[in-house]
Amino acid sequence: MEFFTREDKEKLEQELKDLHAKGKEIIVRIAEARALGDLKENAEYHAAREDQGMNNAKIKELEERLANCQVTDELDIPEDMVFVGATVKLREIDSGDEDLYKIVGTATNDFSLDYVEVTSTSPLGEALMKARVGDVIRVDLPKGPTQFEILELI
Repeated sequence: MEFFTREDKEKLEQELKDLHAKGKEIIVRIAEARALGDLKENAEYHAAREDQGMNNAKIKELEERLANCQVTDELDIPEDMVFVGATVKLREIDSGDEDLYKIVGTATNDFSLDYVEVTSTSPLGEALMKARVGDVIRVDLPKGPTQFEILELI
């Protein structure tokens, strides 16, 4: 089960609506390409069919994610527990570096934020979920095992 904030869920629902609309446009493209004749050598037809396959796969993925998610805004979570939607201040034990991280259901890929977005299904996100202020967590990152102390929830 994935955990989302209400905002994350609404973004995914909007993306799903957009994909359904795109699917209708692709069907029109397929019909237009089919009307051109010989399908064996019809590049427009094959491109539209490939787009349709990718679009349908993305729709299926989003429908499954939405069907198996829990909105964290509806849960009774202790105030000192890290959960989706929380912004935490972490200190890396070895280096002493401190940074802000926000646990999200879906990353926006906006690198201008004052914090680093961490999805709840990433190694760091999984280690942080349900941890509390003062806990030291261990995360297997690409650079190797790393320990962080949870300093505060913001």
